[in-house]
Amino acid sequence: MTIKKIQILTLVLFIFSIFTFPQEKPDGLEIITKVYNRPAGDDQSANLTMTLIDSRGNKRVREIKQFLKDDKDIEKKIMFFVAPADVRNTSFMSWSYTKEGKSDDQWIYLPALKRVKRISSDSKSDYFMGSDFTYDDLGDRQPSADNHKFIRMEKLDNEECYVIESTPKEEEYMYSRTLTWIIKDKWIGKKKEFYDEDGELLKILKVEKYEKINGYWIILHSEMKNRQKKHSTKMSLKNVKINTGIQERQFTERMMKRGI
Repeated sequence: MTIKKIQILTLVLFIFSIFTFPQEKPDGLEIITKVYNRPAGDDQSANLTMTLIDSRGNKRVREIKQFLKDDKDIEKKIMFFVAPADVRNTSFMSWSYTKEGKSDDQWIYLPALKRVKRISSDSKSDYFMGSDFTYDDLGDRQPSADNHKFIRMEKLDNEECYVIESTPKEEEYMYSRTLTWIIKDKWIGKKKEFYDEDGELLKILKVEKYEKINGYWIILHSEMKNRQKKHSTKMSLKNVKINTGIQERQFTERMMKRGI
């Protein structure tokens, strides 16, 4: 058999295999799990700027010092508001658990009341400090809480992305579904659409900048736009430090009251 005939036969077999044995679709749960487990270091500190923008373009800027610690079983986060004066010394803490079925624990300290308030499950749909992020958005939702379906591959800002539809298993959840664009091989949610209980588009979260710091992909700039309220919130991280040995005692109600 000549080389040309071998090449033609190889091409025919390749085409036949494509139509006879179609490639299996990516698994939605597996992709979301990789996003959930994307490493970001054992601990992290950063300066966070939160910018609230109303329908008229008016801005309110809030400066926050943020600390995180991940011991594989619990991811702990604490945020201290340092400016402006009307929110200074307010603090927020969240503990997210990897144990399946265990909900986040969250607390907020309001200096005017001089007490730490636990965020109840009924309040998780409330918006955090006037932003477009709910308390639930600030947690770390477990992949097992939703059903995940691969929709398609799509390019977004020159990045090849998986598009995954997630629908909640619980009936009373605040979102009827979400669509997430996940960057292939980096496992970063580049964009996420949130749909309300009536199935209408409510919010869009977009990651505008991310970098590899100390070997970890870290999201630096993101924006949440509430399409129904014509309001948006920008989040910007600076001075990110990873694996500096943040102590467990940083994540307590006592520290929330004490501040920085």
